[in-house]
Amino acid sequence: MTISRLTLHNFRNYPELRIQSDNQFVILSGENGAGKTNILEAVSLLAPGRGLRRAALRDIARECSTGEFAVAAELDDVQLGTGTTVEQPDRRKTRINGTQVPTNDLADRLSILWLTPAMDRLFMEGASGRRNFLDRLVTALNPSHARNSNRYDAARRERNRLLSENIPPDPRWLDGLDQQLAEFGSAIANARNQLVKTLNKRLQESQNAFFATPMILLEDDDLLSEAAIFQALQSNRGADQRAGRTQHGPHRSDMRVIHQTKNQAAEKCSTGEQKALLFSIVLGHADCIADERPSRPILLLDEVAAHLDPKRRGVLFEKLAEKGSQVWLTGTEPALFADVPNNALHFEVADGNLSER
Repeated sequence: MTISRLTLHNFRNYPELRIQSDNQFVILSGENGAGKTNILEAVSLLAPGRGLRRAALRDIARECSTGEFAVAAELDDVQLGTGTTVEQPDRRKTRINGTQVPTNDLADRLSILWLTPAMDRLFMEGASGRRNFLDRLVTALNPSHARNSNRYDAARRERNRLLSENIPPDPRWLDGLDQQLAEFGSAIANARNQLVKTLNKRLQESQNAFFATPMILLEDDDLLSEAAIFQALQSNRGADQRAGRTQHGPHRSDMRVIHQTKNQAAEKCSTGEQKALLFSIVLGHADCIADERPSRPILLLDEVAAHLDPKRRGVLFEKLAEKGSQVWLTGTEPALFADVPNNALHFEVADGNLSER
């Protein structure tokens, strides 16, 4: 799957921008603040969710503009578009081949994976970031996961609202919400477990001494069946009402990563080792997608080349070229991409303007 044309309107520091490329590698180099990551963020919004920055929609529209933004892309056999309007700057609308669709439908057409400097904190910070990371991986392989997650979250918000009110809620209403949470929660938990099993198997088969071999573990994932989740919600309703929130379910699970060679938890590894673990997970996941979906995912690698020594950087570019995914890369120094294969389109970015190198 290749983005042959990317068009931006009022996106971050770009009033208008069009990039045309059938190349496997699209390289964006330039000084910090030039707008390189903004382009990767635009591509990331062609997948469900809030993009690689997880920004509020109002923060994406270009300053001094009318408040709306748009991202459009032409791929091999489909046209995708997403953005906001002046009238509804907080509501994202999405079109596929000109027809308005739910944003989650983007996952049926395109898989996108990314690595950013902010993800360096993944193993050190709270569980919510790791759940978001895991759920992006699951959605890229199983598009229905995003829909199930949205339905689960909606039911949980309603349950929490009822639990936090001063008046006792209608038990029948809560029973209905518990049933929804059990149905969608079971689908979420089982999709996560299947992804972890598939990905761990792939990582074992493709151990790479240049990076690292991770093993992914799920914590608090013992609630898999609808019956088990429903029973947990029913049994803990009193405690949940005192707390004013739902305390059991897949929204509480966590992901841990082990560096297998060292038998060490990722949070105890060095920063370089943590980056290597993330590289291995994303590249292994891209292989899983290629095994089970019609095309490989598009990869967005933001400022990753600078964190690798020349030998590992060369190995990374070689492996990416072998795999065949379209890859969008950013970096401050053009020399970082000297070993990228010939099938590359290289832009210099300066003050929101692109010039081909």
